[in-house]
Amino acid sequence: MGFTLEKQMCLLALFVLLFPLLCASQDTFTRSRATYYGSPDCYGTPRGACGYGEYGRTVNDGHVAGVARLYRNGSGCGACYQVRCTNKQYCSDDGVNIVATDYGEGDRTDFILNTRAYAKLALPNLALELFSYGVVDVEYRRISCRYSGYNNLMYKVHEHSRYPHYLAIVILYIGGQNDITAVELWQEDCKEWKPMRRAFGTVWDMENPPKGSINLRLQVSGTAGVTWVQNNNAIPDYWNAGVVYDSTIQLT
Repeated sequence: MGFTLEKQMCLLALFVLLFPLLCASQDTFTRSRATYYGSPDCYGTPRGACGYGEYGRTVNDGHVAGVARLYRNGSGCGACYQVRCTNKQYCSDDGVNIVATDYGEGDRTDFILNTRAYAKLALPNLALELFSYGVVDVEYRRISCRYSGYNNLMYKVHEHSRYPHYLAIVILYIGGQNDITAVELWQEDCKEWKPMRRAFGTVWDMENPPKGSINLRLQVSGTAGVTWVQNNNAIPDYWNAGVVYDSTIQLT
């Protein structure tokens, strides 16, 4: 049975009313608190819980933070957020876009920003006033990660890797609003995918990895749901500790 013209007009009016609400729900901010930690050069720390090393200090122009419940056992490493404080006397409207590179707990805070990022919360010339508070009320939302000059996901062979007996990788430049929740490695002799262990943060490892170039597949959880992304020849044979390899794949 078809809809009458009157019913169609009612449905159209209902859609017009609901559409702005549906769009707004995708941009909802969550209330929380934020504080900061000091460092000699205002950047992050190379010894963070995500395992990023020097990358965790300088990525995103050095605007980084430690997170508490957003750490999510390491799967929250590399997530990007817009954070803005709510004191309109001192705080800018846009706040700062940060990357989660560490774990940290404060006084009922979700974010412990480095001083470089914390200063960006403030209006021009008012950063010192904001620092005097120590802890500020904020609101935040998850945003897509985008890195200038880096479109592809990268794999860094962790410095503790020992060719050919032990392989650990760190996953860098995760684009979009995506989390890596599992990593598997193709075992050619067994003809099966074998899980790598999440050692900590975003560091995945395996004892006695297979010889030859290494095929990986990643379980990606994001705005499109949960899916597997396969990456053949992700890491070459005769890999070296400390070297970063281009995955040639993009997560958007």
